[in-house]
Amino acid sequence: MTWTICFIISITVIALSIVLALMVGSRKYKSGRVLTPFNVLFGGVFISALMLLIPVQDSLISSEVHSPFQTFLFSLFSTIQIFVIEGDTELIAETLRCPTEWLAHTYYIMISVYYVLAPILSFVFLLSFFRNAKSFIKYINHYFSDTYIFSELSEKTLALGRDIKNKHSKALIVYTGLTDDDDERQSEYIERAKSVKAICFTKDILAINFKSHYRKAGITFFSIDEDENTNMIQGLKIIEQYRERENVRLYVFSTGVESELLLAKTDHGKMKVRRINEIRSLVNRSLYDDGGKIFDTALPGDDGIKEISVVFVGLGTHGSEMLKGIIWYCQMDGYRIKIDAFDENPLAEDRFLGAMPELSNYDITIHSGVDVTTKTFSDEIAKLRKTTFAYVALDSDEANIRTAVKLRMLFERIGIKPLIQAVVRSSYEKKALEGITNYSGEPYDIDFIGDVESSYTEDVIINSELENDALLRHLKWGKEEDFWRYEYNYQSSVASAIHMKARIHCNIKGAEKADEDMTEEERIAIEKLEHRRWNAYMRSEGYIYSGSHDKSSRNNLGKMHHDLIEYDEMDDDEKRKDSKVGTK
Repeated sequence: MTWTICFIISITVIALSIVLALMVGSRKYKSGRVLTPFNVLFGGVFISALMLLIPVQDSLISSEVHSPFQTFLFSLFSTIQIFVIEGDTELIAETLRCPTEWLAHTYYIMISVYYVLAPILSFVFLLSFFRNAKSFIKYINHYFSDTYIFSELSEKTLALGRDIKNKHSKALIVYTGLTDDDDERQSEYIERAKSVKAICFTKDILAINFKSHYRKAGITFFSIDEDENTNMIQGLKIIEQYRERENVRLYVFSTGVESELLLAKTDHGKMKVRRINEIRSLVNRSLYDDGGKIFDTALPGDDGIKEISVVFVGLGTHGSEMLKGIIWYCQMDGYRIKIDAFDENPLAEDRFLGAMPELSNYDITIHSGVDVTTKTFSDEIAKLRKTTFAYVALDSDEANIRTAVKLRMLFERIGIKPLIQAVVRSSYEKKALEGITNYSGEPYDIDFIGDVESSYTEDVIINSELENDALLRHLKWGKEEDFWRYEYNYQSSVASAIHMKARIHCNIKGAEKADEDMTEEERIAIEKLEHRRWNAYMRSEGYIYSGSHDKSSRNNLGKMHHDLIEYDEMDDDEKRKDSKVGTK
């Protein structure tokens, strides 16, 4: 009876461990602590083998000294022997006393399998242990160094880690969460990590205790997994573990509104926490660094106002974010903007205006259900003879490159040469495409933006000039703590800083002056412009007019604002706020 019961338990344990290992392995979020697929399988094999050996040892022990506890201890010892290749299969075979022949046969097969499998699992465990032990020793040797810790090893983290190391030679770069798989891609990444003397851990970022690091040295965490939900969970747990430690920064890479809400609600303690919206960061950086080109290529209109005519191809996350930015960015004295956007989704316009209903107040035409490979697309582009800027953001680098080249061809056919930007994430492809020409040497004049090498640098992520300018904008009316904590404050100030630089580029009178140094005429002009920009920005964020100029009608949860009105309808105090924020 004991043989049968132990066999059933053993089979059940190994079956459950396999199922659980598969479930843990399929989860997007990797805890990296105890419950890993390998640990589950290791434990399942150990317990299963232990159960098989209990009746074997029970039959070996003399009946005079027999006790359940002794049986368990001897079974445990025999199980350990299997895992260290010291078990005796012949002894097992000789002592099998199964009630039926099929059970004895199955019993022996299972134990034989464990005799092969268990040492392999032990070897993998020891390999992983020594691998992490070696990394820990290296980490201890950098006790006094500023440390930058990444949640995974990827193209993005390698680019950022390399740039940090180039600027700070004594900094320590740490990559965590490596898999035990010996795949070619990971091996390549590890070799590249070695070039900056980085330390690599198989353990998850949460499973390693970095609290013992020198307290005056900085620790910077980057939760930068491909899965945003993983980043959010990791970010919250890192805050929980390190909020009371000095000199700790955390960067959580996520575009989701849920991460914005959760990170704002959580007590950060002494930590500096930043959420990185990679797509929005690219748009902001493009406008801040090179947005002046959009104004420089504007065409003079019949009434003396310069016309900016923009074509967007693709209204996914990149395209939509850039369109929103262009709307408020191009609110400039002496200019007007017209937008035509193309997307193959038949619901593109409905979705876009559903999220930002009051952008319908601007000259935006969304061509829904139009495939860029069709004659319909070519015919529509042929009608846009005043296009000055085109932005291509489809689903892949290949599609963006192909479409940008096609746009250049279509624009050449109607005799115009607008600026063309296309999103290309691959740094290798971007470098190869720089200065591309056709077979006769004629340049395509296409700007490829958004590649990993230029997007993941210290100057972009950590010490951004734009971010510093935005903080100065915010400090004109708010506290620094609120700038970092609330996305609303951060993004609003970033937009203000970007537009300030554009005003100076466009030679707007008074743009370079402090509020107190402006003439009355300059101040009023700046206030009108700033309020016009702010209106467009708020609408691009999904806000609508509350229906009343009474401040009590404002509803932030409903994204309803009482000041989404014309400048002349504003109170004098509100007008002064525009000149205060909108000046040096």
